[in-house]
Amino acid sequence: MSDIQSDHDSEVLIGHTEVISSTSIERIVTGRNTALKQIEALICQLDEISTLTRSIGAKTALDWTMKQDFRCGCWLMEKKETAMKALTCNLDRSIWGDLMKKSGMLSLMDAQARDQWDRNLEGDNIPEINEANILSTFKQLHQSKAEVFERGVINVFKGLSWDYKSNSPCKFGKKIIVEGLVQYDRWGFHFRHGHRRDQLADLDRMLNLLDGKPVPENRNDLSVRLDAHISKQLSSVFNDEYVEIRYYQKGTGHIIFKRPELVEKMNDIIAKHYPGSLPAR
Repeated sequence: MSDIQSDHDSEVLIGHTEVISSTSIERIVTGRNTALKQIEALICQLDEISTLTRSIGAKTALDWTMKQDFRCGCWLMEKKETAMKALTCNLDRSIWGDLMKKSGMLSLMDAQARDQWDRNLEGDNIPEINEANILSTFKQLHQSKAEVFERGVINVFKGLSWDYKSNSPCKFGKKIIVEGLVQYDRWGFHFRHGHRRDQLADLDRMLNLLDGKPVPENRNDLSVRLDAHISKQLSSVFNDEYVEIRYYQKGTGHIIFKRPELVEKMNDIIAKHYPGSLPAR
């Protein structure tokens, strides 16, 4: 077996080894705090204006600032305590999301890890954006990045169907067969989204990272490219850089790997998590 950790340091995690700089953190925290102070001042000013306009019969800002054809709520029109709590959460949620994207961690996460991160940012208990929280969060994420990537490989591996001989329960083979990849009706083939889409996107991400290449944007990952091909109804065979995918009327898809050395790297990760599952090379 090859050295898994060495592979990760030199290839899989290339471009994702820098911790966010202290200068950037200071600028983000300062900007966030300044914005919140200005928002609070604006709310107080709007409240004063509302008091004035109400006294002259023009109602409050909540009435005369909204479009009459489509009234909707606005936190700036609420009481200061309520508004500041909600607006602070909204700002911090957006900043955390932007930091994750810029750090490169999202590109290492599989669908399960990204979904968990999104859930962590829901609700009203979002960690405050400050220097200590940012440093501790991304230090922990940085230390666990190899584990995060490996879990993505394992999740795709475990998500495969074991109903076919080509799908060994111990490793990725030259070909894997998945059920429910497409559906077929009188109008032809259609790509089925849901968890199969996530699995293809995760597989695409892993193959690119293992090949030392940047991860494709989600608007152009493997599932999007396959969907576009299927929509054209030209051929039931899709060819891409790393895989060939053949799909059939019963809904199954045959995913044939073109780069055996990348399959071996995925199998190294599987062997690390399931010792003894693969024979020594």
